[in-house]
Amino acid sequence: MALDPQAKFILDQMEAIGGPAMHTLSPEEARLTTDFSALAGEPEPVAKVEDRKIPGPAGEIPVRIYTPEGEGPFPVLVYYHGGGWVIGNLETVDVPCRMLANQANCVVVSVDYRLAPEHKFPAAADDSYAAAKWVAENAASIQADPDRIAVGGDSAGGNLAAVVALMARDKGEISLAYQMLIYPVTNHSYATESYTENADGYLLTKDSMIWFWNHYLRNEEDGKNPYASPLQASDLSGLPPALVFTGEFDPLRDEGEAYAEKLKEAGVSVEANRYDGMIHGFFWMPGVLELGRKSIEQAAAALKQAFQGSVASK
Repeated sequence: MALDPQAKFILDQMEAIGGPAMHTLSPEEARLTTDFSALAGEPEPVAKVEDRKIPGPAGEIPVRIYTPEGEGPFPVLVYYHGGGWVIGNLETVDVPCRMLANQANCVVVSVDYRLAPEHKFPAAADDSYAAAKWVAENAASIQADPDRIAVGGDSAGGNLAAVVALMARDKGEISLAYQMLIYPVTNHSYATESYTENADGYLLTKDSMIWFWNHYLRNEEDGKNPYASPLQASDLSGLPPALVFTGEFDPLRDEGEAYAEKLKEAGVSVEANRYDGMIHGFFWMPGVLELGRKSIEQAAAALKQAFQGSVASK
């Protein structure tokens, strides 16, 4: 497929504005200069939005809790934002989280996990798991149903959602109903065809992914840990059903699709969808990308169905 015309327009605008490449900046500079919120569009109203702090392994973790209209207990999605484990925050995904809460009729708990390089691997993964566990143990206090918990995220957040699903299975402390992986990072490797084809010119570059990984990992050995690279897990059986989205013009396309395939081979139910013509980041650009909006609608519908299925199997 050709590049989606709306995506091409965004890339052309960014090129016209110019500015230094992400991988040439310090983490602080990158955080200050990277703001895609204008591409998300207007935040839609949600019945209740509350910023809270919950206990984590190394101090409090800020979360934002979106509660839809109606009577609980609602199913709940624990959501992890993207940004290569280095940038991004609760604002980055505010619009998609609002849309998911309303359309899937679920509570969404958006997690502001610790960022690298100040907090390297496994800090983000540990915070992400702690947040999911807190939700399971405190579901009643947020009008949520502890038997219907999903995890989800985009990019590095998709990586964290996949990792939390692995951790939950391995530790046996909490039970998850679903995992929603939006163009997830799944492997510390740059050897795929999509890394070669889409190395430059499509928003997320190979150089910026190398920059992200180098800030996140303490050493090369960390990159082989399944809690950093879930694709390298020896066993993916017993994991919750998954939704996996990838974008055609995204360096992460192939590793996301390889993870979906490996989940299927392990007997996990998977719905995988490649968004043709799309660049990385489309999920949080519903204000300017028709397919960005459609991807959120599709994710919400899949979530809703998964939650109904988990009720039926109780």
